[in-house]
Amino acid sequence: MSDSECLFNRVFNEDAITGLQRIPDGSIDLILTDPPYGLGKDYGNDSDKQEAADYLAWTERWIDAALPKLKPTGSLYIFLTWRYSPEIFVMLKQRMTMINEIIWDRRVPSMGGSTRSFSSVHDTIGLFVKSKNYYFDLDAVRIPYDAATKKARSRSIFVGAKWLELGYNPKDLWSVSRLHKEDAERVEHPTQKPLEIIQRMVLASCPENGVVLDPFLGSGTTAIAARRCGRQFVGFELNPEYCAIIEARLQSAEAELQVLNNQPTEPVRAKPVLKKASKVSKVDKRTSKTTPVLTKAKAEGVKTTVRKKSVVALET
Repeated sequence: MSDSECLFNRVFNEDAITGLQRIPDGSIDLILTDPPYGLGKDYGNDSDKQEAADYLAWTERWIDAALPKLKPTGSLYIFLTWRYSPEIFVMLKQRMTMINEIIWDRRVPSMGGSTRSFSSVHDTIGLFVKSKNYYFDLDAVRIPYDAATKKARSRSIFVGAKWLELGYNPKDLWSVSRLHKEDAERVEHPTQKPLEIIQRMVLASCPENGVVLDPFLGSGTTAIAARRCGRQFVGFELNPEYCAIIEARLQSAEAELQVLNNQPTEPVRAKPVLKKASKVSKVDKRTSKTTPVLTKAKAEGVKTTVRKKSVVALET
């Protein structure tokens, strides 16, 4: 076992910038992180209580320490808020290529909030890649159409289409409810993210048995998602109480490998065979000429197109 492999599938109770020095360059497939937002949140320490200039300088330091760890095909997802996302996105654009700005709609109820501004109900997520050859598996995260939608798209031109059978591409607006106290996966952490969101990122941007790095593990959702999806992980967390929560989650059924099959349960339909209709003759009273028609096809609801002396039956 190599030195780098000894570091994987472990949670380190230490500062990320210090710990990242031990991670070999070019060994990580995906960096997925939810760092302090600079909003003064209580994480059991002062990590989120910095002035703007200090916060941005610190962000630049950990980014510069983390990015060399990515493989050439690697990607970065970073959670932010409107407050500092413009500055941090510009910083990252000088180092990587930006692929998406994803808006996570937290489904916050329409009540409360400031009377001097619009209520903030979303987080901003940046997706950045190291090169144009970045790994991305769209089929792993397609959203299947329901039976009613598939039935409505039953015309022959749609049958067998990959997007119809496997599902559609998730958009860059993700409407997923924040975790509430009664949610089964909720733990004692002020900014815990839903597994549904993190698993989508892992499946899309980290190959099987690849390695996910989270410099700010928090409640450990990145590690849980990696384990459930058959990926490896490594991460850092300053608060020892959060480290204990992560270890407990990793030992629970929540972290067991899942059979994540995004394929629709309905079988792929075979292309229909065009029906052959029998011809009959009908006398046109105005010209006394006979014209071939498709009375049987019409009775069965098949559209007809008359081309001089021939008739073509087209399925609806």
